[in-house]
Amino acid sequence: MDVIVTHKNTDFDAAASAFAAQIVYPGAVPVLPANLNPNVKQFLSIHKDLFPWSMPRDIAWDEVRRLIVVDTNDWKRLEGVKAAEEGPGPEIHLWDHHLSPATIEAAWEHCVAVGATTTLFARRMEEEGIPISPIQATFFLAGIYEDTGNLTFPSTTAVDARAVAFLLKRKADVEIVNTFLRPAYGPKQKDVLFGMLQDAERTKLNGYTVSVNACEIQGHVQGLALVVEMYRDIMNVDAAFGIFTEAGRDRAMVIGRSAVDDVDVGDVLRAVGGGGHPGAGSAQIKDCASPENVRGRLLELIQGSRRAAVRIVDLMSFPVFTVSEGTPMSEAAQVLRAKGCTGLPVVRGDELVGIISRRDFKKFHNKGKKDPPVKAFMSTEVLTIGPGESVIQAARIMVRKDIGRLPVLKDGKLIGIVTRSDTMRYYYDLLPG
Repeated sequence: MDVIVTHKNTDFDAAASAFAAQIVYPGAVPVLPANLNPNVKQFLSIHKDLFPWSMPRDIAWDEVRRLIVVDTNDWKRLEGVKAAEEGPGPEIHLWDHHLSPATIEAAWEHCVAVGATTTLFARRMEEEGIPISPIQATFFLAGIYEDTGNLTFPSTTAVDARAVAFLLKRKADVEIVNTFLRPAYGPKQKDVLFGMLQDAERTKLNGYTVSVNACEIQGHVQGLALVVEMYRDIMNVDAAFGIFTEAGRDRAMVIGRSAVDDVDVGDVLRAVGGGGHPGAGSAQIKDCASPENVRGRLLELIQGSRRAAVRIVDLMSFPVFTVSEGTPMSEAAQVLRAKGCTGLPVVRGDELVGIISRRDFKKFHNKGKKDPPVKAFMSTEVLTIGPGESVIQAARIMVRKDIGRLPVLKDGKLIGIVTRSDTMRYYYDLLPG
């Protein structure tokens, strides 16, 4: 069985790519996550008879022979396909227009820096003369238009324009596309925009004008992306970011819009756990202590580098609880329970010599016999990481080596530890909402 999957918080490009893939891979089953963007959910509800799909829980993943992944290259953005990630698994085909570091290793991939993943499928259909209906063409056009801002975002390429021409020749209905892509703008959005303009500031960074605005909203407000876009236009800045918080909730929604390539919104927001494209992106930050902290972080990222990323030093735990190699296993077990850890570095003086984890304790059963020291069961092949490395690099090491933690060393000294839970917090808790 062939299965097509795409990322959570599914937008039009992701959904359109999934159904376009079904045309390129006849018989493949599109599988969509539970969380669809509202306009996508509305479109698919109306056209459900024409575009049926399955949920992750409907699939017998051990029977999947080929997994077609579209519009993402990151396992953590997929829903309910963990079984396909483990073991030898199915053959993976990857279609994507994001060129950020990938966590999915594919047997075959078609990843090109264009404005939308749907563009890649439209080009394939045109090249192979695959027939599509006007309704299919309309759906695919919505995917390209949404991710390219109707071909106005800086990430738009000539390939996207040609794909749009192909779909228009196949009778794609622009009016219907505009109906579903047109964001809502009413009294709520107007109030938010007015509030942002009341407290607006411009900052000059790297020769560009940027405005980062923190705004408190009341309840759920749709169309915030449109608000930020209008705010950027009114402020006449190269890039604008809105940090939206709600009283009593320790989370922030960050939305960015840019009109210049050198202020890459996707890169900036990817560094705080979100994502997007050069011209548009978003991130949801949980445990947000202060909007001002978020604002400062965004300005630092814009000032520092287009490719800035969250570093290990930003997520690692410290100080580090350790045990000596002569510590009895029973005592080490008590430390693990008391500290709520799943593993501990083992030291000889100031030297890191091993790691003892809960997995190692399964080898030890103290039944009244002599209590052996930790060094008898610890792992001595210790993988470490530096504080300046990326979280993605740490996750890759832990996945590849099937380990749950990495000691962080600076100049040979143990300064912290990063765990699988830390990386999962990065991937999950900070994903775009």
